[in-house]
Amino acid sequence: MPTMTKLNRSAATLTKNRTEGSISPFSGMCVTCVDGCIGMCEIGKSAYRGHEVLYPQPFGIITAACEKDYPVDLSHFNIMGTAKGAYGVAADSDKATFEKVTTEVKIGRNKDLKLKLPFVISGMGSTNVAKQNWAGLGGGAAISGVILTIGENVCGMDDETELKNGKVVRSPDMEFRIKSFRDWQDGYGDVVVQANVEDTRLGTQEYAIQKLGVETVELKWGQGAKDIGGEVKLKTVKKAQALKKKGYIVLPDPENPKVIEAFEKGSFKEFERHSRMGMVDEGEFMKRVEELRQAGAKRVFLKTGAYRPADLARAVKYASKAKLDLLTVDGAGGGTGMSPWRMMNEWGLPAVEMWSLTWKFADQLAKQGEYVPDLAFAGGITFEDQIFKALALGGPYVKLAGMARSPMAAAMVGKTIGGRIADGQIPVYVERFGNSREEIFVTAPELKQRFGDRFKDLPAGAIGVYTYFERLSQGLRQLMAGSRKFNLSFISRDDIASITKEAADISGIPFITDIDKDEVQKILKAK
Repeated sequence: MPTMTKLNRSAATLTKNRTEGSISPFSGMCVTCVDGCIGMCEIGKSAYRGHEVLYPQPFGIITAACEKDYPVDLSHFNIMGTAKGAYGVAADSDKATFEKVTTEVKIGRNKDLKLKLPFVISGMGSTNVAKQNWAGLGGGAAISGVILTIGENVCGMDDETELKNGKVVRSPDMEFRIKSFRDWQDGYGDVVVQANVEDTRLGTQEYAIQKLGVETVELKWGQGAKDIGGEVKLKTVKKAQALKKKGYIVLPDPENPKVIEAFEKGSFKEFERHSRMGMVDEGEFMKRVEELRQAGAKRVFLKTGAYRPADLARAVKYASKAKLDLLTVDGAGGGTGMSPWRMMNEWGLPAVEMWSLTWKFADQLAKQGEYVPDLAFAGGITFEDQIFKALALGGPYVKLAGMARSPMAAAMVGKTIGGRIADGQIPVYVERFGNSREEIFVTAPELKQRFGDRFKDLPAGAIGVYTYFERLSQGLRQLMAGSRKFNLSFISRDDIASITKEAADISGIPFITDIDKDEVQKILKAK
């Protein structure tokens, strides 16, 4: 069995063992810990940098995901193709071709939100890496026709935010993030504003609805990366003090003269800003949903993290009772921000287990005759086969796949290539495809025709996101065609099979040799 978790060393914490080939499997320490070592491992680095080693590094220019090798993941399922029939198109070899597959979907309790692809880019908030790549994410999501979620703490972290009686009345950063999407939107997808405890106190969602025209908001219980509030690093005393005044937890205390003195002397170089943990209460939850609807929200979503099964049941039940438009369920353990590294690896329900429970809970509500909100599964999904499997595992209740790190990666790469083209410094690996946008980005001719003169204003990061999603779209349509499902609504749990007994036990998806047993016997016994 593979090592479950790498202890005491990781690229995420910029640490490694001295004796890389001889490591204790249960402690992660070198088998021989030698007096005189400078401390390259996580223990050693913690001896002189302490709590700083809790977090992935270098902060602000990375996203991070856990290294834990869970016993079951989506690779433990195979997609079932068939040689007979077709759903959603005539069973005709000249008509049932993969380009005829549609990936469009409508979601929400009124089915009034149209998407070109079944994707939601999950909440990315105030972290530097999100802000620095937002133009690409916003434009890319819009031209792809998917949902983009503006994550927590954006207004709180914006230095130019204006408050009146403790409430947001203006935030240039929030305006920019919404505009990045809306400038390129063409009738599909939507931009969603998420809120945590501090956002709610600041009135972020009311501001976004009433001043910026946002139609969809999301309540946030948590994410798959951590079970505490969000964190960021602050590089100035002024910023740390400003955020403390806005109501955030800032460590160490930026108003303490001794702390200020230590910072100025270089004893530490960054403050930590922490968000509060939400406390779920059914009555308060229902009240908040109603407040948002009265404020003008057309759609209300909920995102929950990898908490214990009882909390997942609460999320499903409360979303049902409140008739929410979408519930996103995020399994452990990836992250787009600064989650504590060991927490990211060692807490919460892994994705397959969490998704399997979600389907079970949703199916129970459906059988009880209760409303089941549209669902999205998130937690390390990056490619078309995983998207298909996630939709199948949760069928028919799951409508969308949630992604964050992968579209962020596409935006970062697109932005980088765009910058290299402008500077005339194209890497050899990329230069073999050409030296212009039109040559390097395979979708550029299509986008140029679509947008005409506006194409030159399209951020290179947006082209990166769109091109990545274009690949996922074609790959997904090919897989759907192989299963003879020409519309997303036809994807079901019958379209996948477990290839390990453990996966079958956890998910309820039959083992691969048990699939089609009854039909097999009918075929074999036919006269």
